[in-house]
Amino acid sequence: MGRATEMSDTVKDKVIKIIAEQAILEVEDVKMEATLDDLGIDSLGLVESIFAIEEAFDIQVPFNANEPQASAFDISSVAAIVKAVEGLVAEQV
Repeated sequence: MGRATEMSDTVKDKVIKIIAEQAILEVEDVKMEATLDDLGIDSLGLVESIFAIEEAFDIQVPFNANEPQASAFDISSVAAIVKAVEGLVAEQV
């Protein structure tokens, strides 16, 4: 197992933990294919999740809560969010 895999697992785990906290769910109940709607996360929960992700990874997420569709940050599913955060974290290195 290479270092990149370990790093992405850490990113994935942290993102899922943040999303689980917002959804008031157990980590194991947050599935990669789930949408935020599926998990019961509303727009306020989304904004709080974005702030938590920015803080956890010390990154700037290109997301505008007023125009979520216009953002470069894909929030279509948990997997998409994990992938987007992994990309942002990789740019930091």
